[in-house]
Amino acid sequence: MAEPAQMQAMVLDAPGQALQLHSLPVPEPQPGQVLVRVRACAVCRTDLHVVDGDLKEPKLPIIPGHEIVGRVEALGAGVTQFAVGTRVGIPWLGWTCGVCTYCRNSHENLCPSARFTGYQIDGGFATHTVADARYCFPIAGDGDDAEASPLLCAGLIGYRCLKMAGEAARLGIYGFGAAAHIVAQVARFEGRRLFAFTRPGDTAAQEFARRMGAAWAGDADAPAPEELDAAIIFAPVGALVPAALRAVRPGGTVVCGGIHMSDIPSFPYDILWREKKVVSVANLTRADGGEFLALAPRVPVHTEIERFPLAAANDALDRLRRGALSGAAVLVMDAEEN
Repeated sequence: MAEPAQMQAMVLDAPGQALQLHSLPVPEPQPGQVLVRVRACAVCRTDLHVVDGDLKEPKLPIIPGHEIVGRVEALGAGVTQFAVGTRVGIPWLGWTCGVCTYCRNSHENLCPSARFTGYQIDGGFATHTVADARYCFPIAGDGDDAEASPLLCAGLIGYRCLKMAGEAARLGIYGFGAAAHIVAQVARFEGRRLFAFTRPGDTAAQEFARRMGAAWAGDADAPAPEELDAAIIFAPVGALVPAALRAVRPGGTVVCGGIHMSDIPSFPYDILWREKKVVSVANLTRADGGEFLALAPRVPVHTEIERFPLAAANDALDRLRRGALSGAAVLVMDAEEN
């Protein structure tokens, strides 16, 4: 009997440990699934939260990664929407029940039984992965897979945050990394004025924000240069919530865009009063994905990335942990070596 085909994968055995490179059998797609040969997988702060143990109870061992671009290599029974060779993207939301109140009312992102790529479902820090075909997006064209990969979470979550911010003409962004640099391009395309708030003294991030179209960029502990209509917080820092509330106008909105945030400190009711709102963004819906992936080429969105080989996933995570990246880190799988 022939030996099963093997794949390379970076595996997390326990939170707080470094990922380990393993050679594993290539999984077979089950009914409703596709087998995807991964070409690129961006590294998200959520991956860091999984690896560092901020997000509890992951499936262990787990292959992280949920900003995946690749080609369909095999189809499970019943899959008709894709063909072998189709270029697809695989996002964070990997499965929902389809029958609960949330799923039946266009809020599948809130499904209590949802499972997530790179958290409960093995993800894209690997040369191959399987995914529920219902939760894969066709990626048009044959452009750079590495440049497309951040769209699958940084782009999608950022887009949902932008929708939550409403028609804000003056938009603040707290934390200027992968998601922010994509949102900034969409916001400018829509005619909004953008104000970027970074870690105090992070002049590199501030210059990056200005290159992405920010009208102003400065320290997050400084007052806003003018009143904002809404603010999006991407940095996982709870102390930024009262700072953003102080910056937005009456009736304004503060959107918390991360899946994890440090505790929000107490703050005086006065900075919330006058119908200011604080909302969080949870995951994404397939409708968000369809809308954003259709919009991105029209902007057009350009992602700034730094490429890493698969075996250097720990280095990429550490760079993200230290705030030493502009844009997004992307793991790139060489097709000739898969």
